[in-house]
Formats: sequence, C-alpha cells, structure tokens
Amino acid sequence: MGSKTILNNYGSFDVVFKKGKGSVLTDVNGKKYIDFLAGIAVNCLGHDFKPLVKAVSDQARKQIHICNYFLSDIGVSYAEELLAATGFEGVFFGNSGAEANEAAVKLARKFGQLNGGSRRKTIVTLERSFHGRTIATITATGQDVFHPESFAPYLEGFKTICPGDYKALGTAFDDTTAALMMECVQGEGGVFPLDKEWACAAAEAARKAGAIVICDEVQTGMGRTGTLLASEQLGIHPEVVTLAKAIAGGVPMGACLYRGKGNVLAAGDHQSTFGGNPLACRAASVVLHEILKDGFLQSVSEKGEYIRSTVKSWNLPCVEDVRGAGLMIGIQISGNPVEVEKLCLEEGVLFSTAGKNVLRLVPPLNIGYKEIDQGLAVIKKVLEKTSVN
Repeated sequence: MGSKTILNNYGSFDVVFKKGKGSVLTDVNGKKYIDFLAGIAVNCLGHDFKPLVKAVSDQARKQIHICNYFLSDIGVSYAEELLAATGFEGVFFGNSGAEANEAAVKLARKFGQLNGGSRRKTIVTLERSFHGRTIATITATGQDVFHPESFAPYLEGFKTICPGDYKALGTAFDDTTAALMMECVQGEGGVFPLDKEWACAAAEAARKAGAIVICDEVQTGMGRTGTLLASEQLGIHPEVVTLAKAIAGGVPMGACLYRGKGNVLAAGDHQSTFGGNPLACRAASVVLHEILKDGFLQSVSEKGEYIRSTVKSWNLPCVEDVRGAGLMIGIQISGNPVEVEKLCLEEGVLFSTAGKNVLRLVPPLNIGYKEIDQGLAVIKKVLEKTSVN
C-alpha cells in the first residue's frame, strides 16, 4: 500500500499505521506495536496526547498560518517562554532540524566575518556527527556514508575532528574558524554521548581562537536526555543551540536559539515560509509546559536508567555495549541490527538502527513502565535468538 505512489527513499517497511494512543501504535490490520521510536524522537508526548490534540484543534479554528512579515500572538508568547526556559536571547523559527542548522551555519559565518574578517568561514564538526540532509548540512555531517559521489560537489568551509581527541584541539581552530558545531549525544552516529571534559576543552579551544560554539540539539533537546537541553549536562554554555524533532510534539518545527555573540542575523539573511506559524507554536507551547512540570525530566532520567540497566542485566553475548542519556539509548550488538529491527517489528516493537550495529531506542518521554517492560521483553527474546545463532 502506497509503495507505488510515495517515493520509498526511506526504505520503508511494509507496515501502514492508522492511529496511536500513548506509546502504542495500531496498523490498518488492527495489530498493535510498542513505540520505542516516537517518529525518531519526535512524538515526545506519544500519540493522542489530549492537551496537545486540543491545543492544535483550538488553534486551527483561530489561525493556522500567517506570513512572517507579521507576528502572531502565540508566536510571540511561545518565543518568550522558550527563551526564558533556556536562557537564550533570541530565536529563529524554521520547519526542521536541517533548516535550523542552516540558520546556525549562516549565523556563525556572518558573525565570523563581521568580527574576524573574510577568512573566518570554517565550521568544525565531529566525526560520527549528523546535521541534516541539505547539501550544507550533509557536508557538515562527519560520516562518509552520507557523502556519496552522486551528490557531489560538496561545499567548502567544513572540516571534522575526532571526538575525544585532545591532540586535535591544538590544531583544529585558528583565525579561519567561525564555529565549533557538535551534538551532545551523537544520535545517527550510534548514540555516543560526548565526554564532558573533552567537550569543555573543545569549546574553550574554539572560543580562544575567536569562534562560537553551536550545539545541535535537534535530537537531544526538549528533555530527551533528562534535562531541557543536553548541553546543560556538558556545561559548555553554547552561543547557539538548534532544536527540532520533539519541539512541537509532531508538528513540523525547528528553532535556532542564540545569545551574546550570536545576535547578527538581519532582515533577509535567513527566512522560512512556514517557520514558527501559529499552529506549530501552539503545539510547541504545550510540549514545553509538559516537559517543565515538576518531576517530568527526572522521570525521563529514571526511565532511561531503568532501560539501560535492564538490558545490561540480560548478560547476552551479542550485546557489546549499552549507552546513552535519558531516553536516548543505544544498544550495540554483534549481530545484524537491521535483522533484529525487522524481527522485533514482526513481534510488535518499533525502534530504529543507528551508526554501526546499534539499536536506537527513543520512545515517548512519557512512556509508562508497562510499555517499557513489554517492549524490552520482545527485544530480549529476539536478541536471545541472535546470541544462539
């Protein structure tokens, strides 16, 4: 169904969903699935979350979209709420993570050239990173698999260094560097949390050279790792943070937050037709309020630790590592992760793969322990077969 009408550039599975409730999805045949994927960390409040459904419905009756030549009441109020919660000074709203990262790259280069001359253009990123699917953001991405010859030529002005390599910090930054751009937990790269000491040293080296620090929190932001922003846990206080995925609970939205040296974009520098429209901002406001409720972020940390400790307790030979932060979890296995993904899908559990031989679990942040246990039981059953084989 749909295979002949929708371009299958995602390698989609032959499953068609029709509805969801909480952390459970139902396909057109009535089969139910535990959702450990959440639209790849997008549906942070699960499916059919009543306050979100009501807010979107109410807003649709008032106003869905206006041209960004004007402001909307909900857009202004949400921006104020987001900035107050995160400690940033201003925000650009877009539609996606790639668009937010494009804005960050433009911002960094303009700031660099205004304050360091025409040579200051280079964006330093990390190996194993992922920053989007546009030509600029895949160029920034530090994985060769995303750089096929069929998309060449790629853009100049990007270079990568290895995370954790202290020696590289001595030569990575100079008077041509505009920014250091990094994910606090490298999601697509295999769910690798950055080492805090190294991240702080990298940020210090970048700033010493006159560059700014950008944290790509498209996947880690909005409570995914147990704090509103994952960069809070690293203590690097970035000048720019990009957000998307979970920011509006499933409604397309991205954001580029800036403070201090980041405030350089002027009218015409970067725009978005649909960015920050009233419908998206209303949804985003609900998400923010829910995440900031007492105990919510603590519960994310506790559930993430519960999942990791449970998987470790299995002591399965095929499980080589379990890592992550909050409800962003990577299970590295010795077997074929895609085969495990397919078998678990057949058994009614959704997740994705990432990096090399990694099962990535990014369930809704409000998932219950009942669904966690049900999903983990299926994964264990499949991995036990993998261990035997």
